[in-house]
Amino acid sequence: MSLIQTAALMGSLAASVAAHGHVQGIVAAGVYYQGYDPSFQYANPAPVVIGWSDPEDLGNGFIPPSNYSTADIICHLGATPGGTAAKVAPGDVVELQWTDWPESHHGPVIDYLAKVSGEFSDVDKTTLEFFKIDEVGLVDDTTVPGIWGSDQLIANNNSWAVTIPKDIAPGNYVLRHEIIALHSAGQADGAQNYPQCINLEVSGTGTATPSGTVGEKLYTDAAAPGVVVNIYQSLSTYEIPGPTLYSGAISAAQSTVAAGSAAPVATGSSSAYDAPASTTAAASSAAPTSAAPVTSAAPSTPSTTSVAPPTTAVQVATSAAPTTASAPPAYSASAESSAASAIAPIVSIATGIPSSILTQTIPTALPWGIPGAAPTAGALSATANHTYGGVPSKPLPEGFTLKDLLEWVAYLLKKGGNHQRDFSAARK
Repeated sequence: MSLIQTAALMGSLAASVAAHGHVQGIVAAGVYYQGYDPSFQYANPAPVVIGWSDPEDLGNGFIPPSNYSTADIICHLGATPGGTAAKVAPGDVVELQWTDWPESHHGPVIDYLAKVSGEFSDVDKTTLEFFKIDEVGLVDDTTVPGIWGSDQLIANNNSWAVTIPKDIAPGNYVLRHEIIALHSAGQADGAQNYPQCINLEVSGTGTATPSGTVGEKLYTDAAAPGVVVNIYQSLSTYEIPGPTLYSGAISAAQSTVAAGSAAPVATGSSSAYDAPASTTAAASSAAPTSAAPVTSAAPSTPSTTSVAPPTTAVQVATSAAPTTASAPPAYSASAESSAASAIAPIVSIATGIPSSILTQTIPTALPWGIPGAAPTAGALSATANHTYGGVPSKPLPEGFTLKDLLEWVAYLLKKGGNHQRDFSAARK
């Protein structure tokens, strides 16, 4: 790995810790699948995963309403299809595991499906027609800014459960999963869309082929009430953006997911980022039985059947979920061991870099995206607290070195600032 690649990877790691998030893992039909991470572009060979690739999203950024009519709103920045697919059956619950989601980023969680004609590798994403199968917006507004779908996701160990409709025809589908953060949506172009896509191969004997909407027309009004909204005042209602919910949708109850036994790890990739099943199984403890998170509110229209996630088929390969949205993860020896495994690659990188380079002062501000690259088109102004499609440009302390950066990232990982699940899949 070259110095430039190392610096870019470290910038990506730093941004991942400080920024928003992405789907890092998926459990489907009892099998764990690794999600896509922008740092995969520096691996050789790169992992083959079910998540759509978006290497331009090094800063875990968002898509603003001003870009609703572009292809980036479909599956994120420059996204391309994943190289494999998860096998599921109608009625199965798919669990999407995020990295830590910021508590301040309140908003709805929405899920869509789109039928693929042919192979995933041949997909033209602009022709995919998405139909909405799940949505949770404002659940409770008793205390401003209220409890939202995103808060349920945090309370569920940064996980979201979505049920595959029982009546859809078999075939290849793209699951489009999205959080819309509304903390800055009180002004025009302030909403933040975080779309993520994964490949699903659906079996069964269903016959339904719901009509859908192409991605660039999912949100046609950048000034719609659900897009421009002040969540810091009491809201009597909230209209979730996008098309109406599919009549055959099944709303999965967002209760605490089962923990304590590991899901099998999907095979098919021999990357250095693969998670061996034995390592995944190492981190386990019983899920708490008290302090259950907020119950999911049923969508207003149309009526749907609610099902709870299975406690045996869909299981998280991690330690127990926090008892509340704000409680930090409990300490456990297995989590500490997993954290140490996650830090190991950083230590390995550091030991392979000459000390003369490690001690050199790095620029006072991290660059946009890959070093030397121009700012991404549509980048937000310098007044924003984060970037669009690039590494945050927050000033670094004077005299900050590459060694300091490596140690800082290692410290944050060891401290547990990220989800404990991050460390259950130790790198080889």
